[in-house]
Amino acid sequence: MFGLGGQELILILLIILLLFGAKKLPELARGLGKGMKEFKKAQTEIEDEFNKVVEEPPKKTPENSTESKS
Repeated sequence: MFGLGGQELILILLIILLLFGAKKLPELARGLGKGMKEFKKAQTEIEDEFNKVVEEPPKKTPENSTESKS
């Protein structure tokens, strides 16, 4: 996970705990979780839309009707 070991993660969590306090951590985690959920939802929607366009057969174009007749 990003080249971080267990000790580094614990140190980062302790720094976050000191900066924001124990009461703010659940709110921060909840906000982070909602943000990740929305990001994944948007990513899935974009992938689905892209797959629809790729799999869609090409539309037929009307032939040019202004050809000169002899």
